[in-house]
Amino acid sequence: MTYKISEGGFYGEYGGAYIPEMLWRNIEELRTRYMDIIQDESFQRRFYSLLKDFAGRPTPLYFASRLSAQYGARIYLKREDLCHTGAHKINNTIGQILLAQKLGKTRIIAETGAGQHGVATATVCALMGMPCTVYMGKTDVERQQPNVARMKLLGAEVIPVTSGNATLKDATNEALRHWIAHPLDTHYIIGSVVGPHPFPDMVARFQSVISAEIRQQLTEKEGNPYPDYVVACVGGGSNAAGAFYHFLDDEHVQLIGVEAAGKGLQSGHAAATLALGKPGVLHGCKTLVMQTADGQITEPYSVSAGLDYPGVGPLHAHLFATGRAKFMSATDEEALRAGLEVSRTEGIIPALETAHAFAILPKLNLSKDDVVVINLSGRGDKDLQAYNQLI
Repeated sequence: MTYKISEGGFYGEYGGAYIPEMLWRNIEELRTRYMDIIQDESFQRRFYSLLKDFAGRPTPLYFASRLSAQYGARIYLKREDLCHTGAHKINNTIGQILLAQKLGKTRIIAETGAGQHGVATATVCALMGMPCTVYMGKTDVERQQPNVARMKLLGAEVIPVTSGNATLKDATNEALRHWIAHPLDTHYIIGSVVGPHPFPDMVARFQSVISAEIRQQLTEKEGNPYPDYVVACVGGGSNAAGAFYHFLDDEHVQLIGVEAAGKGLQSGHAAATLALGKPGVLHGCKTLVMQTADGQITEPYSVSAGLDYPGVGPLHAHLFATGRAKFMSATDEEALRAGLEVSRTEGIIPALETAHAFAILPKLNLSKDDVVVINLSGRGDKDLQAYNQLI
């Protein structure tokens, strides 16, 4: 079975481009040109040059000796938190702004939840001298103030969104509306593996540098490119898609995504789409969506702004449907305590999003010979306010 996207833009039954007519020109331009552009030798050379010299890749694959001793396995951390801007998001924004330039676009818009994608977008816009507008839910603006300040310092206009529960879903809605109104000169840098085709595939390809590096680095450290487990948190799912990408067809590698259970899966305050969702259309693609019996979107909840999304990328919906990946969940409390544990065990403060991935370590029943790679997708200085309730 293949886990890569079909020519029509689907992973199994999930994906596609379900869009209003006014967006068709933009999406069709992307769909027909993105592969030729990103596979061009000059694009590849510029992309990897910026990843190396601007973003600071390759990021280390760090053996977490104290966590390993605690959980009885060989645990490695893929240190995406050491990327420029503090998360994996920069990989995708570098790729997309180079693509936007090739398409002749002169303005950039984006959505953001935790603010890491907004910061990464503002960063590459400053680098390339392009105006940048970032939509961010008012709730997230209030709980992610450090990243809001960073975006503004970099020259971006940050627009608080007050509709819905004023989080990532609502910011994405507003960004899509803006793009419909400005189709000719504007490129929308979507931050995750969501949205209409070709965005899920395109973002996954730009993030796949993560798993490419893991394979090479594990070969050097373990003499084998294949871990037993690859673990990553999942909101929309870009860091997980990047960490899983080059292992998708290696069935002996267990892929584990960790969603946000919020206050509990059955509490009505969660964001675990793969546990709670049903097939539906959200933000331009068919995927699994948290929704009511009559198809209305259920408002998600998580202490982590980056996981606070009622859908999931169609790749992850397909991996869930086929059983290729296992999806687990962690509550707010479990994630906060896991983040505190990693901080005090390894001297690394993880983003709250990543802390969800660490929270399932006690549930994996690991053995001493197991090699586990956790994608440490972002740093936690943006989340100090939340962590402070534990100290």
